[in-house]
Amino acid sequence: MTKQRLTREDALTFHMEPVPGKWEVNATVPMTTQRDLSLAYSPGVAVPCEEIRDRPETAYDYTNKGNLVAVISNGTAVLGLGNIGALASKPVMEGKSVLFKRFADVNSIDLEIATEDPDAFCEAVRLLGPTFGGINLEDIKAPECFIIEQRLKEEMDIPVFHDDQHGTAVICAAGLMNALHLSGKKIEDVKIVLNGAGAAGIACIELLKAMGARHDNCIVCDTKGVIYQGRTEGMNQWKSAHAVRTDLRSLEEAMNGADVFLGVSVKGAVTPAMVESMADNPVIFAMANPDPEITPEEAHAVRVDAIVATGRSDYPNQVNNVLGFPYLFRGALDIHARAINDEMKLACARALAELAREEVPDEVALAYGRKLTFGRDYIIPTPFDPRLIHRIPPAVARAGMDTGVARRPIVDMDAYETGLKGRMDPTASILRSLNNRARAAQATVVFAEGDDPRVLRAAVAYQRNGFGQALVVGREDDVKKKLEAEGLGDAVRELTVVNAANTAHLETYKAFLYQRLQRKGIDQQDVHRLAARDRHVFAALMLAHGHADGMVTGATRKSAHVLELINHVYDAAPHDGAVGVTAVLARGRIVLIADTLVHEWPDENDLADIAERGASVARAFGLVPRVAFVSFSTFGYPVSERAAKMHAAPRVLDERGVDFEYEGEMAVDVALNPRSAEAYPFSRLTGPANVLVVPARHSASISVKLLQEMGGATVIGPILSGVHKPIQICSTVSTVNDILNMAVIAACNID
Repeated sequence: MTKQRLTREDALTFHMEPVPGKWEVNATVPMTTQRDLSLAYSPGVAVPCEEIRDRPETAYDYTNKGNLVAVISNGTAVLGLGNIGALASKPVMEGKSVLFKRFADVNSIDLEIATEDPDAFCEAVRLLGPTFGGINLEDIKAPECFIIEQRLKEEMDIPVFHDDQHGTAVICAAGLMNALHLSGKKIEDVKIVLNGAGAAGIACIELLKAMGARHDNCIVCDTKGVIYQGRTEGMNQWKSAHAVRTDLRSLEEAMNGADVFLGVSVKGAVTPAMVESMADNPVIFAMANPDPEITPEEAHAVRVDAIVATGRSDYPNQVNNVLGFPYLFRGALDIHARAINDEMKLACARALAELAREEVPDEVALAYGRKLTFGRDYIIPTPFDPRLIHRIPPAVARAGMDTGVARRPIVDMDAYETGLKGRMDPTASILRSLNNRARAAQATVVFAEGDDPRVLRAAVAYQRNGFGQALVVGREDDVKKKLEAEGLGDAVRELTVVNAANTAHLETYKAFLYQRLQRKGIDQQDVHRLAARDRHVFAALMLAHGHADGMVTGATRKSAHVLELINHVYDAAPHDGAVGVTAVLARGRIVLIADTLVHEWPDENDLADIAERGASVARAFGLVPRVAFVSFSTFGYPVSERAAKMHAAPRVLDERGVDFEYEGEMAVDVALNPRSAEAYPFSRLTGPANVLVVPARHSASISVKLLQEMGGATVIGPILSGVHKPIQICSTVSTVNDILNMAVIAACNID
């Protein structure tokens, strides 16, 4: 798996742009009229207040309490940074809030409490209880984390969950279930060695014992060695609970003959010799971050029969907490749980283990660029498996109902699972899929406008994200100065700068161009100027001769002008089959709009071509195409000659016998809104359209820009399709991320 290189500048820019921080608050109700204001605030708001006063349980009906979790820390044990304080922990807590939303549609607010006093901390959290449906504690040092969690569990009537403890434990348990299954061993028989007796380690060993591991078979080690009965140095009540009667005193001694090693300690704690001394088919979970106790390469060098997991995404079998906490809280919130108990944690672990044994969907394999099959290198599901949202929460909810912690049990579990499937934003998985496909392709992409700082930053990001090689058209001195001005002086050595002066292929390019243009009024001097001095043409010539795999341009020139220049090298005119398709991502939906680049005023045959290209791009995005020919009219009313071609275009597709859904002409609301579509039961579309074919390029441009500016949509494109080479043209207002997305699409060779 390709490793990504992230710099301080990358991280700081990510957290600063487009606005500081990682989340914001959006209203879920209209606030545009006086009536709205009267309902949302005084006097209307008094009514639900009275209801909640009289029946407190209705707070889950009239407020966001039932889908709101607090992520709370005092910053005393943040990642590998240690005690950095409450304020410095805020970026991590914001990130955790974003993960809750992204993976399980759980709303979350981060709260940083500036105290190291457990009593003061507990009192602050307890007093906030009415606001939230659950509390996620994070990055609190041991042993205070044990004290705080236990007290809050006793004092609050909502789930309190310390993810550093139990999140790691749940994923570890899931992976161990499958690792032992593959090695033919039973948990009650295996010898387990744990190194690291902090919050995560203690939680792991406690959950494994709840699964059936025997106390005497579990050896816990810390920096002082084995925790044995009678030891006094560095002990506390939580360690003492796992002390065993043994003569073993060191990790090295404990590892001899062990079946399982669990590490939540430090880099290099385990040596190859220790691994070599383990029992047959050893299981090694080296979960120290960012560097494991022993790397998979080091472990497999001495034991090819080992099953190895780490906490890192660039190795197989990642023990990633994001597989657990979002779904645990999703299930707990949906039953209005009073707590998250061991049975719910084990239900989560079992569901994860079972999911990993099933056949992996094609979209997951596509996203990761490789086929995933249950075995030694795939014992835990991947974080971006779309089945997690509708498989894990129901298992957690059932366990909560069975153990009596549910205030409001789920009556129709089938309907609940169906509802969960519809909660997730498909756009995130689409972008993730494109990124992983680009990493697998390792394409060389030429960025034509190396004099623009946005383009240079995107080119650097393309390489550092592991997508492939970036070539930049420009002058070396100019590129160097601009990179230094952007704080990326170290990237000068990474990028390859290309131009007419340093290529050995200029004469070949010119001969090719002259052959194409000599009967179009272009002489050899014109050809020289185009090939040697125009960066758009030069980049297109590189692509045409196989010196790059894809091309990105358009950030500094109007798209129509850029397309005209590219037409010197490629056939990208309307009659050549070229089409511009723009992807609009907003509010969990993705819609493709075409033609946004090539056809100014297409006729019905052009519109049919555009529909076919749009359907092709939709499939490349992992969508099942549903095409709508949109207009101001719907199925012939009102009558207008300007809508006639939209009415005729579907008949052209009828004659062609295409293999995707299409319908029209229809208004946009009929195409996108199922309620509006109910008035037309004869429509051939089985769901909302995801490809909109518009009457003209100007209407396409207006639609896209209106959605972007007023609706806050993410816009990718226009994607140039039908040219048979991956050329992508950005807009002049593109951000660095927009340009990077276009480079990724070029690398994926979407057409």
